[in-house]
Amino acid sequence: MTLSLLACAVALAAFVQGSSGLGFALIVAPVTGMLAPELLPVFVLAAMIPLNAYVAWRERSALDLRGASWISAARLAATPGGLALLWLIPERGLGLFVGVATVLAAVVSLAAPAFTPGRAAYLGAGVVTGLTETATGVGGPPLALVYQHRPPSELRATVAACFLVGEVASLALLFGTGMGSTADLGTVVAVLPAIALGAWLSRLVHHRLDARRMRLFVLVFALVSGAALILGM
Repeated sequence: MTLSLLACAVALAAFVQGSSGLGFALIVAPVTGMLAPELLPVFVLAAMIPLNAYVAWRERSALDLRGASWISAARLAATPGGLALLWLIPERGLGLFVGVATVLAAVVSLAAPAFTPGRAAYLGAGVVTGLTETATGVGGPPLALVYQHRPPSELRATVAACFLVGEVASLALLFGTGMGSTADLGTVVAVLPAIALGAWLSRLVHHRLDARRMRLFVLVFALVSGAALILGM
């Protein structure tokens, strides 16, 4: 039952992120925290790799290479800090931490005003993403804030490329320090068909969806699921 529910969440999340550029971790991390918190953050990080590789390739012509370079550099530098957070948080408190991080990220994303990103914004987003994604698997909101007023294709391509670099680095560090389990990768393999289904469906509609409505759906879902995770702890 747990695997079936995770597969449903992953398929929905792959469709949402493949269509809008964000939302995978905001959907999957709280659900995983409620169903199988021991899988965090490895399951979320590893499950996103094939999806982001596909989206980055599909939207490669719209990639903001300059922004992605600054974000990735800062994100890699902050990755050890995310590992330190994971060490400091007791296993029983990880679900609560994910819930709080998810709700705060969604609130900030909803409230942030329009702005034109520069080097400082890229570096700040990279640092915050490196901390939160390594510790919890949730790292999209800072990147979404930076690119939320850019063309949807640019957001999708750049966020996917930044995620891809960061996820590989975080997983390498987690496994290298003994904080990751290969058993979690078995669960990822089991849900690969669900990821592929969601990604394929997003290919059919990503150029026709209203990006603002999809973003609102993701953030409202994140608020509800994050709050449910907090209340359930």
